Amino acid sequence: MPARPDPNHQSAVDRLTRASGPIDVHVVSGQPATIRAGAERSWLPHRPWSRYLNSLLLIVVVTVAGQPLRLFLSPTNVVMLYLAAVVYAAVVWGRGPAILASVLGVLAFDLFFVPPTFTLAVSDTEYVLTFIGLLVVGIVVSTLAAQAREQAEAAYARALQTGQLYDLSRGLAAAAELDELLSVLRRHVEKTFGRQAAILLPDGENLALRAASLDLALDEDERAAADWAFRHATPAGCNTANLSAARLRYLPLSTARGALGVLGVMGPAQPDRHLLPDQVRLLEAFASQGALAIERAELAQQAQQAEVLRAGEKLQAALLNSISHDLRTPLVSITGALSSLQEDSAALDADARRALLDNARGEAERLNRLVGNLLEMTRLEAGAVRVKSELVEVVDLVETGLEQLRDRLGDRPVVVDVPADLPLVPGDFVLLVQVLVNLLDNAFKYSPAAAPVEIRARAAGDAVEIEVADRGPGLPPEDLGRIFNKFYRVQRPGSVTGTGLGLAICKGLVEAHGGRVEAANWPGGGARFVVTLPLPPAAPHG
Repeated sequence: MPARPDPNHQSAVDRLTRASGPIDVHVVSGQPATIRAGAERSWLPHRPWSRYLNSLLLIVVVTVAGQPLRLFLSPTNVVMLYLAAVVYAAVVWGRGPAILASVLGVLAFDLFFVPPTFTLAVSDTEYVLTFIGLLVVGIVVSTLAAQAREQAEAAYARALQTGQLYDLSRGLAAAAELDELLSVLRRHVEKTFGRQAAILLPDGENLALRAASLDLALDEDERAAADWAFRHATPAGCNTANLSAARLRYLPLSTARGALGVLGVMGPAQPDRHLLPDQVRLLEAFASQGALAIERAELAQQAQQAEVLRAGEKLQAALLNSISHDLRTPLVSITGALSSLQEDSAALDADARRALLDNARGEAERLNRLVGNLLEMTRLEAGAVRVKSELVEVVDLVETGLEQLRDRLGDRPVVVDVPADLPLVPGDFVLLVQVLVNLLDNAFKYSPAAAPVEIRARAAGDAVEIEVADRGPGLPPEDLGRIFNKFYRVQRPGSVTGTGLGLAICKGLVEAHGGRVEAANWPGGGARFVVTLPLPPAAPHG
């Protein structure tokens, strides 16, 4: 790794740049780019001397192999062996070794196969034409074969780069979170280029290191180079024209929206092992793909936040609507009754005062239920509901629920069908009573005052089903899928009060017990709600 520059011995350009503060400093050089073309070498350069040596050895082998054939073939036919050697050298080792094989083939053919042998003299002038033809054909064939080989290598390199880009795109597309996406980009850069990498994203006014290779740390100078690349949307750092003293090459992660971050790639361990131009373009393609993926993740996060805000605003509007209508109505009734008792007490007889007090009490109980539903839904949303499991008699649940609604019942008939041998249900007695009360209250609201309400319970395999049914108009088919949503109320003619939380609370409490609640319509009219509660593996019978 090259030695780091001494901060006390900086160039005039570096000192001027650091002292410029918020002023942009552009340095224009009158010389060519600082990175010479000769410095752009591959990581594993060819070994030319071994290739030429192999070409020489090939000609030696062909010459030795051709000696026995001179007894059966004319010298002009032996030339084909040398042409084959030239083609092989061109395909395997390239143009230079092939040309060397062509020249050496002419010399070897003249020395060992053309009389007088072992001299370069030629007794028959027709062999001169053979020499020229062998040399020209060898050079042409070697050039064409080398070009084909180079084109094949270029096609393979392009296919390899395309595959690497595809692997990166597939990995980025599969990443769900931003941190996972950055980790995928870092790993692919490390695997493809064999160098350490770092990714920095904006955090307020500065860049924050979000992903980095193991043991890679960025000092103040490196972060300054990364910040320059980010703010100018221009590559900077090692092997670039900007802040080239940095150890890493920094590429801005830019999209149409601007720079979203910076990708840093460690410079070469040796000065003569810079990235090739094709590798630089591939690295820039990696940065472009990473920038698009980061933009996609940020847009998805913003959309999710917007959806949360929209849901919160919708919930807030529903809550305010509920408070303004359903909570205000009982308060007005209570206030009116108390005002009448206070101001007109002398003019009211005992029956009138009793009626006002009963009305105030009923509205206060209604208000208490509404506030209780709001608080219970808040507890469910916060996950603060704790189920105290105990074995519960279903008949006790029904009796307790009806007792709490005694004032609401009046003369309404209630049909209860709970078998005496029904298994005990594990659950929280208080919470299950609340479920039953909410279902009964819903049945009272949406059915005529004289219509009966039915409560049935039965064993169903490894569960107990509790059913509450009314003989009202039933549920609209389009509302069956939304009846348990928060603040959702079936639109009916007339004034049916409530916050739309009762059934949502039932669903939450039943699911907290590991059960489920379903809504349906009776074939003959009316709505029915079925609560299914699971039984323990060996439930005792009552």
